[in-house]
Amino acid sequence: MTNYRLEPAQLPTRRQRLALRVLHLFGWKMMYRPLPGPRGILVVYPHTSNWDFPIGLFSKWAVDLPFLWLGKDSLFRIPVLGKWFLALGGQPVDRSAASGMIRAQAARMNAAPWYWLTITPEGTRGYRPHWKSGFYHLAMEAQVPLCLVYLDYANRILSMADHVWLTGDQERDMAAIRAVYEGIQGKHPENAAPIVLSERRESPRN
Repeated sequence: MTNYRLEPAQLPTRRQRLALRVLHLFGWKMMYRPLPGPRGILVVYPHTSNWDFPIGLFSKWAVDLPFLWLGKDSLFRIPVLGKWFLALGGQPVDRSAASGMIRAQAARMNAAPWYWLTITPEGTRGYRPHWKSGFYHLAMEAQVPLCLVYLDYANRILSMADHVWLTGDQERDMAAIRAVYEGIQGKHPENAAPIVLSERRESPRN
């Protein structure tokens, strides 16, 4: 894993080097491996603190990639903040039209030349007994890989170096995901959800 440690001297622009140096200033090391294709899902775990957002933002600036995230459409109608959310890669979603959302999002991903979507499968910074399964069904529907991202507060490591291709065998896939996250501690470890899906499905959600 040390082969993937990112250093400022490796980065081509001043802005990227500055972003990484800010992370270093606060004691964070960053691991990065080039993404395995032009489309996929960044699975971020554990997500237990508001601090995850600024740390993640500086890592995004360090690699200078236009990662996207989904938010309810009302967020993007807030004056000033709405435009900022869009600038940060936010994509409005109309949650009142949930039918067919997985299929529509998969089509949107595959129609784009580059589309990496950030998802926090816990869905909240507080404790919940499982992961939401939307990321899994979306990855299967779109046939895209996962990049397993973690913020390990115990060792001050932010990693974007582990890639997984899902097989459709949920037990096998979730075991592979658990192996990557084993021993990783969020800022509030007691709030991290167990790495199990909230549901089982024979086929992706329509």
